[in-house]
Order: sequence, then structure tokens, then C-alpha cells
Amino acid sequence: MLYSFLELSRAAMLPWRAAANVTRRSLRSPLNPAGDTLAGRAMAAGADLFESLTRYYGKPDWAISPADVDGNPVDIDIETVWSKPFCNLLHFKRDRAALAKARGVKASEIKDPKVLLVAPMSGHHATLLRGTVEAFLPDAEVYITDWIDARHVPVLEGRFDLDDYVQYVREMIEAVGENTHVVAVCQPGPPTLAAIALMAEDEDPMRPASMTFMGSPIDSRKSPTVPNKLSEERPYEWFRDNLIQTVPATYPGALRRVYPGFLQLTGFINMNFDRHVDAHYRFFNHLVEGDGDNAEKHRSFYDEYLSVMDLTEEFYLQTIKDVFQEHKLARGEMTVHDRPVRPEAITDVALLTVEGENDDISGIGQTQAAHGLCTNLPEALRKDHVQDGVGHYGVFNGRRFREEIAPMMKAFMAEHGGRKTKSKAA
Repeated sequence: MLYSFLELSRAAMLPWRAAANVTRRSLRSPLNPAGDTLAGRAMAAGADLFESLTRYYGKPDWAISPADVDGNPVDIDIETVWSKPFCNLLHFKRDRAALAKARGVKASEIKDPKVLLVAPMSGHHATLLRGTVEAFLPDAEVYITDWIDARHVPVLEGRFDLDDYVQYVREMIEAVGENTHVVAVCQPGPPTLAAIALMAEDEDPMRPASMTFMGSPIDSRKSPTVPNKLSEERPYEWFRDNLIQTVPATYPGALRRVYPGFLQLTGFINMNFDRHVDAHYRFFNHLVEGDGDNAEKHRSFYDEYLSVMDLTEEFYLQTIKDVFQEHKLARGEMTVHDRPVRPEAITDVALLTVEGENDDISGIGQTQAAHGLCTNLPEALRKDHVQDGVGHYGVFNGRRFREEIAPMMKAFMAEHGGRKTKSKAA
């Protein structure tokens, strides 16, 4: 009912949004002298703010800029190289001729590492990692998991739970090929570690050369944050009975039971409600003052932040239960399709963990816990990094990521990029 009510509310707001757009455009017309007055600018700013708060935010475009290689632009073409109902694997294919010219080498001499970014499936789209992608493009072949909004997946495509997620990740690692460097950002930490553990136990020749976990809840019992505490304070039945909704008939996934993105977004906003109110107040003032640069920065951030996706009921509830309530991976009790997950089977996949000093989503120690699970991994293949002065978002995006974290990750990958894989048959 809540989902349908929201859709009806959006429909009811259409005339008001249209009126706000007309007001904004008329007051910003160079032919309207009232637009230059303080009252006119304030009315236009109010209409702009109203429009942005009531808009439906669809999935953002990638809008990837050409990679800068030694001052030379290298065009990027995004191609889908693997696909299933709930995810596409994207490859940010660089113009090899332009890349070779920028480096002063032949195209055949380019041997850049392959980096697979496992994006979160926790409410936001993979485009949230746009800055992460751009940081690696000059030096690597970059791939990313582009998870599909559950409201757009027809019911006939079947279920998708945490076990399926693990299987998807494994298949995508295999699709990229041997000696891939896997980077899991936030939520996918536990299922990605599980996928690699299964590959290691099978001596899969496509198991990655390295695995990096960034701000991930490998063991959310350590330094629990507000979301972690909420997951444990409320019983499993509360999440099932209060947060699961049915997709309305207006979407391809009609009748699918989901955890709606708008509920996840509400939770995120409530964690820092005053900060979001202040941000929109500053946005209003920037519009009144004619400060287009700061207003555009606000728009860019919230166009991404307010664009959310739904998660399938079974994936969300299993994640709540297995990861945040029963801590199955951390306790050594996780299974995937009834098969035990044994991180101790990992012996030759280099491990890097990255945490943010001020992370209020995954506290200090939660990601580091991966080291304690991979008990048979040699010390020479391990590295832990805690970035001072950044919160959760800053772990994988922003200035500190570009200038400090990303270079450290690239150096780690370069150091551990040449492992020779072997199969059981060998």
C-alpha cells in the first residue's frame, strides 16, 4: 500500500511541478525585468527547490569523461560484456589507439591490469562509483557490476537472494578472466569474499590476483554503527513485516516483493537530517545570489544521492539476517546454496582492506576482520589501510580517495598482479 500511495502522490504533484517549472523559467527569462529583483530571484529559487524536492530521480547516466593520460584525452566506450536478469557487467573500454599515442608505445604493448569494481546493491545505483571508475581508467581496464533495479525485473525472471548474488559475482570474475583485481565497495564485501573463497577451494584458475574490501561489513559486530545497531535491536520479523512492499502495476516488476529504495533513502537522510536541511538551505541561497557553481555542485550530488533502486525481498531479508544479525561469515557459518564458505581456503589471493577514520556506516575493524578470516594467507600478501579524515563516502570517492587511497591501491595491485594460476587438473 505504501508504494502505491507514493506513486499516487507523485502523480498528484505533477501539476504543481509543472507550475513550479513555468514560474522558474519565466522569472529567469532575460525578457522579464522582475527576474533581476530580490523578490524575483527568491521566487525562482523557491520554485527550483520545490522542483528538485518533488522530482522522480531515475537512474543517472554514467557521463564518464575521457580519461586523462599524461595530459592527453582518451575516449571511453561503455560496453556490456556479461548479462543476467539482475545485473549487467560493464566494461569501460578505452580507445587503445589514443592510449598508445598518449603513452608513446604500440597498442600491442599495453598490458594494463584488469580491475573489477563490485558496486553496492544497497539502494543506490552503480553510478555512485563514477569517481572510483574515473580514478582507475588512466591505468587499468575497468569493469563494474551494474545491478538492476528490482522494480524493473519481471516476476517471471524468478527470485534473487544473497546466494544468487555470490554466484553472480563469481561468474563475473570468471568472465573478466585470470589475474583480475577485485574491489568490493561496502555492502558486497561479505558475498565477494564468499565467492573468492569458493573459487579458491575449487582451485578455479580464474580466481583473482587480489581482493580489496573498502568500508565493508565483513564483521559488523566490531565498532557497531547506527545502522548496525538498528539491525540487531529489531527482530527479523520487524524488517519482514514493515519494510517489504509490492511493486505497483506501473513498473515491469509489478507484484514483485521488494525493499523499496525510497525507504532506504529515508533511513540515510534521517541519519544526518540537519546536514541535508542545511545543504538545501545553502542551495536556495546560492540560487538567490546567482552562485551557479555551488548550486550546480549541489544538484550533481543530489541527482545521484536521491536516485535509488529497489532490492528483492529475499536478498534484503537474507542480508539482514545472515550479515547483520547472525554474522554468519564472521562466525564461520555462512553457506552458499548449502555449501560451506571457507575463507581459510584462500592462500594466494592478495588482500587489501581500506577503512575510513570517520565512517558512520561500517565502523573501524569491520573491514579489517577479513584478515582474521583468511587465516592461511601469507603475511606478504596482506595490507591494511585506515584513511584519516574521511567518512564512508570518502573511502571510495573525493579528493582524499583520488590523491591518497587510489594510488596506494594501484601500487598494491602492481605488486600482486603476476600470480600464476593453476587448476586442479594441473
